[in-house]
Amino acid sequence: MIKAVPSTLQAFFSDHLRLALAFSGGTDSAYLLYATLACGCDVAAYCAVSAFQPAFEREDALRLADGLGAAVRLVPVDPLADDIIRANPADRCYHCKRAVFAALTAAARAEGYDTVIDGTNASDDADDRPGMRALGEMNILSPLRLCGIAKAQVRMYSREAGLFTWDKPAYACLATRVPTGTPLSAGLLGRIEGAEAALFRLGFSDFRCRVYHGAARLQFRADQLARAVERRPEIRAALAPYFDIILLDTEDRG
Repeated sequence: MIKAVPSTLQAFFSDHLRLALAFSGGTDSAYLLYATLACGCDVAAYCAVSAFQPAFEREDALRLADGLGAAVRLVPVDPLADDIIRANPADRCYHCKRAVFAALTAAARAEGYDTVIDGTNASDDADDRPGMRALGEMNILSPLRLCGIAKAQVRMYSREAGLFTWDKPAYACLATRVPTGTPLSAGLLGRIEGAEAALFRLGFSDFRCRVYHGAARLQFRADQLARAVERRPEIRAALAPYFDIILLDTEDRG
């Protein structure tokens, strides 16, 4: 058996030797890039660039790919050009996923890659993810999900493979920080990205900066919540360029 690639996934790739990967730099897609290369696939990685993804995710994607000797195609996408996505309805993720994967699929097919895969895993709940409906409609394959590989297994295999993304916290797109029905804009998403980057620089991880009536509502896991309370002055100063009002949610988000 190839190191850190389960037999079920090896079997999948033996039937899909030429494919394009929707590559975000997160734990799941990072592992898939490793697995496709380990299994000898002809794989091309496509990374969407939009206001919905923070710069650090793209940087992680490029660093991971560089370590594996793989090239990444950066594909500009503008979901905010769509009136429905900009209005931020309850099914925004569905419309956004279609817009992003339409761009990735077009780029892949222009280079002769007809099969597109993504990093959805067996732990992802289809009932709670309207974006997964879009993937099904667009015939995007999800090898981890199809092979019954859950998030914990992805992390285990990634650690065995020596990938730095093995313990990377899950990171949903920036639009998930904005309440349904609140219009989205590049400016608002940029402020959220800036605030979260500031928190990273202060040493926090696995948190969310959500928008609440124009304020920044910060959510931390229990193991970081006490430290956040103690460092309120630092946090307020760091986030001042992005939000006038900073709220600390004392519920454990973990």
